[in-house]
Amino acid sequence: MEKRTKHKKSRKLWLIIPLAIIVVLIMGVGIYAFSIYNNAKQTVNEKMHEPVESIDHKQAKKNVKATKPLNILLLGVDERANDRGRSDALMVLSLDPESDKMQLVSIPRDTRTTIIGKGSEDKINHAYAFGGADMSVATVENFLDISLDYYVRMNMEGLQELVDQLGTITVDNEIEWNDGKYDFDLGPVEMDGDKTMHFVRMRKKDPNGDFGRTKRQRQVIQGIVDKGASAGSVSKINGVIDILGNNMATNLDFDDMKNLMSGYKDTRKNVTSYMMKGNGTKIDGVYYLMIPNEEVEKVHGMIAGVDI
Repeated sequence: MEKRTKHKKSRKLWLIIPLAIIVVLIMGVGIYAFSIYNNAKQTVNEKMHEPVESIDHKQAKKNVKATKPLNILLLGVDERANDRGRSDALMVLSLDPESDKMQLVSIPRDTRTTIIGKGSEDKINHAYAFGGADMSVATVENFLDISLDYYVRMNMEGLQELVDQLGTITVDNEIEWNDGKYDFDLGPVEMDGDKTMHFVRMRKKDPNGDFGRTKRQRQVIQGIVDKGASAGSVSKINGVIDILGNNMATNLDFDDMKNLMSGYKDTRKNVTSYMMKGNGTKIDGVYYLMIPNEEVEKVHGMIAGVDI
């Protein structure tokens, strides 16, 4: 991998859900209804649309218009006033319209790698703190030796609002627990926004720790996609658009989203997910996740569609 420099890696995902890409699917339910069309277009193009230098937007537009496979970086961030925050959840969403498949690969936030634009090794989630979405895109591209077509950044504060706007979401819970406020039984669990936040935050009662938590994050993404794409969500589109407009940024513009909906809508029917694996260690007293080259090459192959 010529593009990828020498890197070590680290880990520990937090509670953020970078679910913003589902705006494409949510909007698609009723995007051509005149009552919401102008609101959606104005919100996306004027409030959400933020291009970055590290992505060739002309080529990305050609790819989505030609319905080619796409890679989209999902960033879940914890931003507050006067603080850019860090990307506490990173996922690469790959869409393959030819086989109608969607793949989510989670990158642990403590992964140690070269931060492009800084020239030094650090935790991969620090790229966002140093240089925003632009540096995060460049760093992930270098780390996995892939090309990204789009990115979507979602502030965690918008997650609870989004789920509440949709009403509830349902996930298939695999671990039974009680966190003092909610019971999470085995099997299908219906959740409002607050319960969803408790669902994705839990770690200590999960035998798989942060790896289990990131799996629940992906379950929530799928639950929101399924609820947002349902016919019953049509009347909630405007509210969803307003919430996303206040909490989301992306280099997708309105036309890109329409092309995504028309050409990639069936990819959600066949979803797979994967969490990158490595070994934790401390360097100068700081915890990192060191991901071996073999694991990086494996994930590169999964995203590039190459068997390794």
